[in-house]
Amino acid sequence: MDKRKGTGITIFVLCIGGFFLYAYLLMLSEWSPIVLQLSVLMIAGGILGVIAWIGYVMATTKPSSASITSED
Repeated sequence: MDKRKGTGITIFVLCIGGFFLYAYLLMLSEWSPIVLQLSVLMIAGGILGVIAWIGYVMATTKPSSASITSED
């Protein structure tokens, strides 16, 4: 088995295990409210982070000559 295939199998198994750990923490443990709050916080932070990154790129990128329009 080559290195790439082994890495793929490892990632696959870790993701499945992570899902079951998350499901256990969310459904069956006493940590359920904290896990839910942290999940929502990470999702909101990720979405807002991507939007902030888009705004930063738009604000700091110099316009190219093709995007400059002339007013007649």
